[in-house]
Amino acid sequence: MRNRVYLDWNATAPLRAEARRAMLAAWDLVGNPSSVHAEGREARRLVEEARATLAGAVGALPRNVVFTSAGTEANALALSPGLRRSSGGAVVERLLVSAVEHASVLAGGRFAADKIGLIPVMRAGVVDLDHLRSLLGDGPPALVSVMAANNETGALQPVAEVAQIVHEAGGLLHVDAIQALGKIPFEINAMGADLATFSAHKVGGPKGVGALVVAEGVTGLEPLLRGGGQELNRRAGTENVAGIAGFGAAVKVALQTLSEDAEQMATLRIRLENGIRAIAGATIFSEDVRRLPNTVLFTAPGLKAETAVIGFDLEGIAVSSGSACSSGKVQPSHVLSAMGYDPAVAQGAVRLSLGWSTEPDDINRALEAWRKLGNTLLRD
Repeated sequence: MRNRVYLDWNATAPLRAEARRAMLAAWDLVGNPSSVHAEGREARRLVEEARATLAGAVGALPRNVVFTSAGTEANALALSPGLRRSSGGAVVERLLVSAVEHASVLAGGRFAADKIGLIPVMRAGVVDLDHLRSLLGDGPPALVSVMAANNETGALQPVAEVAQIVHEAGGLLHVDAIQALGKIPFEINAMGADLATFSAHKVGGPKGVGALVVAEGVTGLEPLLRGGGQELNRRAGTENVAGIAGFGAAVKVALQTLSEDAEQMATLRIRLENGIRAIAGATIFSEDVRRLPNTVLFTAPGLKAETAVIGFDLEGIAVSSGSACSSGKVQPSHVLSAMGYDPAVAQGAVRLSLGWSTEPDDINRALEAWRKLGNTLLRD
C-alpha cells in the first residue's frame, strides 16, 4: 500500500497529523462536556475551541455552529420547513434544490415530497439562474439549496449571485460547502448564505463529524434529534469530543496553507488534464467554468468507468467513478444526466481528485496508467 497513489480526495482526505494529535489528546479526557466539574469543563473547552475555529474560518459566530455526526446529517438538519431570516421575516414553505446536489440534499430533509422542486443546470453544470428566478416567482417563499462546489465535476456555483436572487424573492439560501472548505475561500456572509454545511473528513479531519453553520438572524431551525440540550438545543446527544477536536485542528491547518495548497493542486491538475486529453480524445467535464483546483472528471469514447477504476486500482492508483456515495452502483451519474449528457457517456466518467500532499510523480504515474488503460480499453 505504501507505493500506491491516492487520487480520490473528494471522497475522503487522509487524516492530518494535527487532527490525529488533537484526537489522541481528547481520548485521554474522561469528562462529559455537559458536566460542570473540572473534567467536564476540559472536554467542553475542546469542543468550544473547535467551534470557534470553524466559525472563524467561515466568517460566522461560534454560537451559530452546530456539530453533527456527518455532512449528511448537517444537510438534513438544514433543510427544515419553518426557517425565516428574522422574527418578522416570511417562513419558507417549500424547497428548491439544484439538480446536481449531493444525494443527502436531493432527499429533501424534512420537506414533504410535494414541496420539493428541482432547479436545472446548464451544460457545464452551473445552475440556470433564469430558471431559478422563474421558480422563485411561482409560489410561496422557498429555501433554496445550491452547493458551493460539485463533488464530481468540481464546478463552482455562482453562490453570491444565487443568494441575491433568492433574497430578493424573500427566500433563504442553504449552501452545501463540504467540498469547498480547505480548497477555496468560503465565508458565509460574503457568499450571502443563510445556512452552510461542512464535513470534517473532506478537509483532513476524522470521518463521522460534520457541522451546520447558521447565519446570524436566521431562526426557526428545529432539531432532528431531541433529548438533551446539547449543541445549544439544536442537536441532542453527547458530543463526539475527539472527532470535534480533530475537525477543529484540521480546519486550522487547512486555512493556514489554503493558498499554497490550492496553487499546487491547480498546477498539477492542469498537467493531469493535458495528459488525459492526449489519449483517445478524452473529454473533461465542466472545463469551461470555474472549478475546484483539485478535481478532474473525464471520459473517452467507449470508456466504462467501472472497468477503468479497476484498471487504475490494479496499477496502484486510487480513483473514483463519481461520488463516493454512489460507488458500486452501475448507473449513470445523476450530475452528468442533469447536465444533459447521454447515459452511455455518464456511465464512462472517471474522477481524479488531488490533495495537499499530491506530488508531480503521482501525476506521472496516473498518466502512465491512463496511457496503458487507454491503449487497452479503448481499442477498436
